[in-house]
Amino acid sequence: MLTAILTLIKKELQALLSRPENVRMLIMPILLQLLVFPFAATLEVKNSTLAIFNQDGGAASIEIIQRLAAAKAFPRLLMISSEDQLRDVIDHQQALLAIRIPQDFSRHLAAGQNADMEAIIDGRRSNSAQIAYGYALQIVQQYVIEAATAAQLQAMPATLVTQNLYNPNLEYRWFVLPSLVAIITTIGCLMVTALSLAREREEGTFEQLLVSPLTPGYIMLGKAIPGILVALFQGSIIACAAVFVYRVPFSGSVWLLLLTMFCYGLSLSGFGLLISSICANQQQAFLGVFGFMSPAVILSGYMAPIENMPVALQVVAEMNPLTHAIIAIKGIFLKGFDFSQTWPHLWPLLLIATVTLSLAYTLFIRRSGQ
Repeated sequence: MLTAILTLIKKELQALLSRPENVRMLIMPILLQLLVFPFAATLEVKNSTLAIFNQDGGAASIEIIQRLAAAKAFPRLLMISSEDQLRDVIDHQQALLAIRIPQDFSRHLAAGQNADMEAIIDGRRSNSAQIAYGYALQIVQQYVIEAATAAQLQAMPATLVTQNLYNPNLEYRWFVLPSLVAIITTIGCLMVTALSLAREREEGTFEQLLVSPLTPGYIMLGKAIPGILVALFQGSIIACAAVFVYRVPFSGSVWLLLLTMFCYGLSLSGFGLLISSICANQQQAFLGVFGFMSPAVILSGYMAPIENMPVALQVVAEMNPLTHAIIAIKGIFLKGFDFSQTWPHLWPLLLIATVTLSLAYTLFIRRSGQ
């Protein structure tokens, strides 16, 4: 029986690798996304235009403007001189953020009085504008603290000192690339498994498979293993590129990373075989894969915190294998997770694999008439 399973696995791999376009499909998306994602998929704000309406003209306002101009986030400053011009700058998206420095700002600051500035944010680009506002606020607060200290004014109110654990310089690639180990492998693993049974039906070999000595359970196993091998292969390439090309620190253990990718690949194979058991042809299976991918990425916590979602979607996110895979892989990369820390995210993957593979097996039995 083992020989028959190995033969089925070999047949699946030969069908996958027999055509050059299939090989390119497995490798080219990895290379392209490794080149694009670390630079494009970022929430950092750089090379943005900051508009400043300075109604003060004092020493303090000039010093703040110079510090803002020196920030990497704002290489371009747009000095404006009227309320109408301020409104036009925001309306025509010429600046991501505008700051109004009121009259007597420098005098109030020198006297130790409240000196407020106004930030005008473009709500059409709220996420980037909020991040840019955070940069500007940090610069202004640092200057105010230094000015108060130099003038020996009364003690400033309590301030919050920030310490960035696991990513001290807030390098966005350290966040993106470990997540890509799970995200990119999702497509390859799902495609291999979802198209397997559908391809057998299209090519007319499904009946031959049913009359083979293999039981339905062994057939499902032979279809699942190639997808797991693809997940391990693609995930290993991305992990190596993250460490050796992009210099993302790897503080965990290699065997634990491979174990996580195996469990994740197993859960993906369950979803892929479930899609393949439902679909009648490869076109339907192809659409089923992409129908699964979009909500899986959105609900994984990669794009938005799961805690911000409605309770019903949080429950769905817990049933999403990508949710647990991203947490585990990022923990292994950046936090040095050991097995006890990784296990709370591995057993949900194994549970998801058990449920999906069982459903796929049941549908396979029904559709095969056995």
